[in-house]
Amino acid sequence: MADWIIYSIGFLAQILFSARLLVQWILSERKNKVITPSIFWKLSLLASFLLFVYGWLRDDFAIMLGQTLTYFIYIRNLQLQGEWQKTHMGFRIFLLLFPVTIIIYGYNNNTHDLNDLFFNENIPAWLVILGSVAQVIFTFRFIYQWIYSERKKESVLPFGFWLLSLIGALMILSYAILRKDPVLLIGHLLGSVIYVRNLFIIKKQNGKVITK
Repeated sequence: MADWIIYSIGFLAQILFSARLLVQWILSERKNKVITPSIFWKLSLLASFLLFVYGWLRDDFAIMLGQTLTYFIYIRNLQLQGEWQKTHMGFRIFLLLFPVTIIIYGYNNNTHDLNDLFFNENIPAWLVILGSVAQVIFTFRFIYQWIYSERKKESVLPFGFWLLSLIGALMILSYAILRKDPVLLIGHLLGSVIYVRNLFIIKKQNGKVITK
């Protein structure tokens, strides 16, 4: 597949990721508190779908790992908000089976080689490890958010989520620079700014609660 098509898929995914943050940020600024609109999770799921494909096409294990770990958490948050149940059954089945299907088929039809995924000559082993660790930390924010939301019985984006987002994003930025990946670089530069802003909003919000 032509490089411009692959990069277009990646940039589209990052545009959607950035759009979810911008929408969430704008709505939070209006409410003067951090909120979690359902559009955040819908855009997250669509963007994750596309970025997983981008990682697969680039034989980038770190990207595929990160998206696989968060993909189903996006779905769970939509379930908590009652939005997942409104989606057409066929589309829901497709979204649930897609990640597993593409891995099983893609690496068992002689088109892709698992060695290219784990021992890609364009990505040194130490860089794969750095990228994977960065993705795990970045992904852990959603595991933390998922556990927090399950306890609250509602979809919430707490302070710890944004803190882990910032730490993970900074690590992924390092990976993107070393990997020379413009898709990850541009996406996480914008994201880092919004993560910092949300941390300030929550601190300000918590300060008001304490003073009251």
